[in-house]
Amino acid sequence: MFKTSSLRNLGNAGAAALAISLAFQPVSAAPESKDPIKLTLHDWTGQLITTRIMGEVLKQAGYNIEYVQADYIAQFAGLKTGDLHVAMEMWETTGRDAMDEATATGKVENLGETGMQAIEEWWYPEYMKEKCPGLPNWEALKDEKCAEAFSTAETAPKGRYLGGPVTWGGYDDERAEALGLPFEVVHAGTDAALFAELESAYQRKAPIMLWVYAPHWAPVKYKGEWVEFPKYSKECYEKAEWGTNPDAKHDCGKPRGPIWKVAWAGLKDKWPGAHKAITNFKIANDEMGAMVADVDLNKKKLEDVVAAWMEKNKDRWSQWIK
Repeated sequence: MFKTSSLRNLGNAGAAALAISLAFQPVSAAPESKDPIKLTLHDWTGQLITTRIMGEVLKQAGYNIEYVQADYIAQFAGLKTGDLHVAMEMWETTGRDAMDEATATGKVENLGETGMQAIEEWWYPEYMKEKCPGLPNWEALKDEKCAEAFSTAETAPKGRYLGGPVTWGGYDDERAEALGLPFEVVHAGTDAALFAELESAYQRKAPIMLWVYAPHWAPVKYKGEWVEFPKYSKECYEKAEWGTNPDAKHDCGKPRGPIWKVAWAGLKDKWPGAHKAITNFKIANDEMGAMVADVDLNKKKLEDVVAAWMEKNKDRWSQWIK
């Protein structure tokens, strides 16, 4: 997920919001309801950018917008009741189970793909292949010498896998156990901590195995590879007898695929124009990667990056709310 701790960039949103409002005249000013549409914010930069773009576009159509901090998985409780209205990023890689459960109730609607394609998996720097030459095949990690090459003082002789925050899901603990990997799973507290540790390790050529995802700048900036686990299957997550371990589920890699938009099912009746605009929203991996890099690496303010995108793409987003 573009998951970096850029909530700090939302603190001075007023100035950027004013800039956007001055730069653009509303394409439409006939909202069906003056009640605020509540869009959820999570803890990674890309999602904050996606959500802010959608929110600012809806403002141009005359809608009132409220941004609400919410947990990535737990947000579905609010989406079901209508206390929350829109979540702009549900990743096929980690959020599909929760999304399917919610849409099956009829209280949450899948509004289609964002245009971005997701990969989330165990990743290691290229320099680690010298110490574990069987990589990227996952079975190399079962070798004690290979595992020890990824160890730290706290985990030795076991290898250390640095996972994302627990709230991201992903079944990494279950995967390591199901595949019999001599690795200890340690969860980063924040996305910022995850990539700060990658930066530190990479500079020192120190051992590291961690959760890396795309679209994101990290797999572009750093040379490395994703571990090749047994290919994901829905049965792998549901039936213990499916894979190499007949007694455990999740003995495969994470799924790959689209990043989705979801909404409270009542959105289409209360705000049909907004429902159409959100459905129309599309953005590509490369342009999102460039914006995340601007925020995380170039230290630009998130609201300024969004304003620049709005200025550059006015003809495009105007069609979403036409």
